Amino acid sequence: MTKVRVVVADDHSIVREGLRQLLANRDDMELVGEAADGEEALREIRRCKPEVAVLDIAMPHLSGLECVSLARSSSPKTAVVILSMFAKESYVHQALAAGAYGYVLKTADWSEVIEAIQMAAEGKYFLSRDINSELIRSYLNNEERMASESSRYDQLSEREQQVFRMVIEGNATKRIADLLCLSPKTVEKHRSNISKKLGISDPLAMMKFAIKIGVADPNLWPDP
Repeated sequence: MTKVRVVVADDHSIVREGLRQLLANRDDMELVGEAADGEEALREIRRCKPEVAVLDIAMPHLSGLECVSLARSSSPKTAVVILSMFAKESYVHQALAAGAYGYVLKTADWSEVIEAIQMAAEGKYFLSRDINSELIRSYLNNEERMASESSRYDQLSEREQQVFRMVIEGNATKRIADLLCLSPKTVEKHRSNISKKLGISDPLAMMKFAIKIGVADPNLWPDP
């Protein structure tokens, strides 16, 4: 039997221990790496190239959402499952938009984590039972509406969208360059192209634009 190789990341050791024991009792899954923060998680994903990565949504250095898009670049076959304390629709939409295949609440039974890993490994979506299951359908069926509302954002390349999300998170050019394995000059070129395509250069205006189109959650930002 081929085992599903899994990387887990959470800044709480008790959660990692629970996931470690959960996977140790499975014949069809194998823990191949774990991390306590987002940067370490990304390194483990790049090193192990697992079938599934289970990531906490809120981690130091890089959030789980940031890791999703970065992991897709360095390990395209790795499916990500997000762990979260929050059942808010905006968080779920952000996770799906970033490329996650699963969204599991930390209040859910461990069985949901297993099911999410299994489905993600098969390229299928999974949401915790306590989250409205219609969210996936509405997200997948609303592409036309979202395209009209975020047409300028859609003009950005996938790399430019990555850089944009990291910019609005407050990351400096050098940090973005290090995380994406690019030169600072290349990142600056991407930032220039983003400003031209969006018609926005002010960071605060970019943040407001990101909130408007649903790329950023307004609750994650302080009041201006």
